[in-house]
Amino acid sequence: MPLQANGFGYGSTADDVVRDLDLSSRTILLTGCASGLGRETLAALARRGARVFAAARSEARAREACAGIAQAQPIVCDLASPGSVRACCEALHNGAPPLDAIICNAGIMALPKLEQAYGYELQFFTNHVGHFLLVTGLLDRLAPQGRVVMVSSNAHRRPPREGIQFDNLSGEAGYNPFQNYGQSKLANLLFSNELARRLPEGQSSNALHPGVIATNLARSSPSFVQLMLKAAEPLALKSPAQGAATQCYVAVHPGMQSTGRYFSHCNLAEPSALGSDPALARKLWETTERIVAGL
Repeated sequence: MPLQANGFGYGSTADDVVRDLDLSSRTILLTGCASGLGRETLAALARRGARVFAAARSEARAREACAGIAQAQPIVCDLASPGSVRACCEALHNGAPPLDAIICNAGIMALPKLEQAYGYELQFFTNHVGHFLLVTGLLDRLAPQGRVVMVSSNAHRRPPREGIQFDNLSGEAGYNPFQNYGQSKLANLLFSNELARRLPEGQSSNALHPGVIATNLARSSPSFVQLMLKAAEPLALKSPAQGAATQCYVAVHPGMQSTGRYFSHCNLAEPSALGSDPALARKLWETTERIVAGL
């Protein structure tokens, strides 16, 4: 596919996006650093001098991802554990410099059967509530020109019919692995949009679709999905380095001047009608505030 006006497109890699940038003055928090897109993002940003707080579910996974990267600092953040998320926020309040970007990259996908955390369906809780708690807990640490980057997905176009099932956030009234994943990715997009509305001028929040990539994200998906991804990988899927390009572009590239928008292949894209619904975004924000207050 041809490159777009900004010089990047479908085949661009994370290193392509940051190649000419000096990021030595930037401090970035990255979730999901241990594998896949997170690992590629960590490596690309660190190669250009960024200081990266590299978050993973456990200290061992975070340390392993940071091995040999001088600019990387491991930090624990299990998004399914409010205590872990709050401890991560506390650590970043104790002496860490302001954050120039928060890249919300971690997630789980298409769990074969219903799993829950604190009474909520686990994909919604991990992908959305965990990141909501993390980002809102760090807004006072976001630099004046800081960027929040939500890794959503085109799966946001395939949620349940009503988009967010506010009367079934437990999943107990009906669960579908892919629709519930789509709901969590729609929630990421709506959160980003509402956050953009609430941020002061100068700060930004944007969401993105990284592409279809065969990474560990599908490790919990049904086995037939993993087989399909494996078969398609040589022909149709992006590499992890290509998949990490858009989040690097949105997080650090000086050519990115938008807020409250949706990106794909390092360029602006149109989300679904549900993903553009401001009333739905506000309702989700208020609902999530109540969820967080009750944890």
